[in-house]
Amino acid sequence: MDLFDSILNFVVPPASMIMMAFAWPTLSFIHGVEWVFKGLYRENMENKVVVITGASSAIGEQIAYEYARRKANLVLVARREHRLFGIRENCRVLGAKQVLIIAADVVKEEDCKRFISDTISYFGQLNHLVNTASLGHTFYFEEASDTSIFPHMMDINFWGNVYPTYVALPYLRQSRGRILVNASVESWLPMPRMSLYAAAKAAVINFYESLRFEVKDDVGITIATHGWVGSELSSGRIMLEEGAEMQWKEEREVPLTGGHIEEFAKMMVAGACRGDAYVKNPSWYDIFLLYRVFAPDVLGWTFRLLLSTISNQSARRPSLAGVGSRPLLEPAPARKPPLAFSPASPLQQQQQQQKNE
Repeated sequence: MDLFDSILNFVVPPASMIMMAFAWPTLSFIHGVEWVFKGLYRENMENKVVVITGASSAIGEQIAYEYARRKANLVLVARREHRLFGIRENCRVLGAKQVLIIAADVVKEEDCKRFISDTISYFGQLNHLVNTASLGHTFYFEEASDTSIFPHMMDINFWGNVYPTYVALPYLRQSRGRILVNASVESWLPMPRMSLYAAAKAAVINFYESLRFEVKDDVGITIATHGWVGSELSSGRIMLEEGAEMQWKEEREVPLTGGHIEEFAKMMVAGACRGDAYVKNPSWYDIFLLYRVFAPDVLGWTFRLLLSTISNQSARRPSLAGVGSRPLLEPAPARKPPLAFSPASPLQQQQQQQKNE
């Protein structure tokens, strides 16, 4: 068996490259025809029910607007309920039939059961589940000053996808619905300062790739991967449980790929309605995956060279940060100790007593 595997190690990679080179034009043509066909027969979302998690800002908000333009019924889910009121009104203006808002935490299974149950009780069905809740970082792993954020990041980025999917899956089977997932190219493209985020996103993609085979054609799954997309959020504060308090420090990032969050949201919804298995922006990132499989050393050398140049231009500093919308997270400033008052003198006590009398 070892000899057989050794032979295949030498034969399969070059043979696969040759086959791919010859098959690439034909596969591209077939993919183009399929794309046109799906575009002509895309799903009509009018009066259908869409649940969107992480809908209070950034990509989740923009996806809600795209479904609203398609006249869907929306269920907007987020922890920051106050942000959802304005988004609900915007969705109604854009054409959404009915819009429910539900405050819930996607990392809590009971909350997920509640908002899916409320959706079914009100609308009687569920057609699309959109998971966009995400939290990333831009800190070097060894310089993280507060490790209590680690499990929260894994919870939001991984379990925040798994729990809503687990609860919604029986209803999606009934309607032959679809799951739309907000993933990231960092799941397989090596980037510094994103170790935990990349690990969580890799877990998400592998989870849905496995689930795709389990549900077969009963439930569609669209995995959307993006590079860096720009976003702008209003400031606020999140309170993570178990005493970890982090300060939102929202900034507008310059999108490295020239893309915008609104455009990516439009691509995601259009891809889901066409029934696409993947939505990628930009798609040329895929070439790095090819290098990672067949020439990992070349990819490693290239990134080390590029990243070393970038590192020399910017000082390293420990910080916590957010992605998707990539809001930066900084440790909350230390609270000021209460002012200490010295006890009153006997004369002051006597004057106070006379006033009381």
